[in-house]
Amino acid sequence: MTTTASLKVAFIGTGIMGAPIAGHLMDAGYELTVYNRTKEKTAGLIERGAIWANSPAEAAKGADVIFTMLGYPSDVEDVYLASDGLIRAAKTGAWLVDLTTSSAQLARDIHDAAEVEDKHAVDCPVTGGEQGAIDGTLTLIMGCEEADAAPIAALLETFSSKIFYFGSAGAGQTAKLCNQVSLAGCMVGMADALALATQGGIDVAKMLEMVGGGMGGSRALAGLGPKALEGDYKPGFLVEHFRKDLGLALEQSEDLQITLPGAETAFTLYDMLCQIGGARLGTQAISLLYAEQADAAAAGLDWGKLDVSQYASEGEGCGCGHEHGEGHECCGGHGEGHECCGGHGDGCCGGHGHEHGDDHESCCGGHGEGHECGCGHEE
Repeated sequence: MTTTASLKVAFIGTGIMGAPIAGHLMDAGYELTVYNRTKEKTAGLIERGAIWANSPAEAAKGADVIFTMLGYPSDVEDVYLASDGLIRAAKTGAWLVDLTTSSAQLARDIHDAAEVEDKHAVDCPVTGGEQGAIDGTLTLIMGCEEADAAPIAALLETFSSKIFYFGSAGAGQTAKLCNQVSLAGCMVGMADALALATQGGIDVAKMLEMVGGGMGGSRALAGLGPKALEGDYKPGFLVEHFRKDLGLALEQSEDLQITLPGAETAFTLYDMLCQIGGARLGTQAISLLYAEQADAAAAGLDWGKLDVSQYASEGEGCGCGHEHGEGHECCGGHGEGHECCGGHGDGCCGGHGHEHGDDHESCCGGHGEGHECGCGHEE
């Protein structure tokens, strides 16, 4: 297959990151067909000359390369493996590149199904957030060898600055989940530091500068700490999608019979944030779990929506007898009642015994029932 701008490309899922990625492909001269569940989100691309398709199958028809950027593993499974999905709809020899952070096992299933049909499917989750997508500087994490991806290298380079190859189908997804697990620790650390500085009465902006310049710093703290401090919760990456990624990592850790206590703590905090109305905020909104109730309410959060029973220990609620939603500071309080997450005693979400799948299909884990944890999804 030739790798020139004469290739026909389809892009399915033009949301926060998908739209700018598709734009870079158009900038490079590729003929583009687009599909998104919400057509309005393709308007900018269509104005620039992209062709609208009425379904993923229609978008794939005749395309040499098909990119997908979806929300959940259930979406990926439906789009690829349904009877009218991409595996069947794509032409022989086509490349199918999934940019979604999804399940490693699902990626292997899709790869194998594609090979039977003489097509090429590869998992290629990305990192770099909305700004990386806009700037065309994403890091791509591919579940194949570099030589295998050579036919589509020119397309990948239009929206990336680094590409890592992890050798086999599904390995890209596992590597991306490692990134999310590490990021989760950084986000909790950032929120903890902001709370400690605020309650300690020191200059929070100066603290961020000091910590960011040393070993305690991280790109998350440097980029998102100031946003949290300013009360800017606009999403570069959605809370609900980060929770989904952490759920995937926890599911894989269970399969591997290992424990990830840091990821479990972060999952619980982000799950709480989703429940109380923060699903569509940016990940820096974790800091709101430490805020005064009035500040949280101003950002659209409602502690009264929290299902405390999910965090119960042997049926005893959160473990401390605190009534959530009664004006407490969930994580940031320094002694006024229950510290729901930040206490050093029997906090409701710090332990690594959190069962994130006991009462429902894992919100993000498998590619079976497609349960979406109640936060909704728009591509």
